[in-house]
Amino acid sequence: MNKHAAALHWRRTQRLTAVLLALWLVLIVASIVFARDLAQLHLFGWPLSSYLAGQGILLVFVAIVGVYAWQMQRIDRAAAPDAPPNPERET
Repeated sequence: MNKHAAALHWRRTQRLTAVLLALWLVLIVASIVFARDLAQLHLFGWPLSSYLAGQGILLVFVAIVGVYAWQMQRIDRAAAPDAPPNPERET
């Protein structure tokens, strides 16, 4: 990988990381700011604000990690198209 390709790969990685972290931050702040309004809505018998605090934000985090892994595979394949898809690690 040449310098230009490495710089492009790093820029795409930074952009993806920044977007996903910003999304996570917005969702956390929104669940805190709108907690009283969300408490009026119920999900499985619990106020939505309580559900988001206990489960929802964790599920969003797991989804963000999955999206990050999926997108990084695409970015890595685009940066090194001739590399094998799953190289074996040398021990």
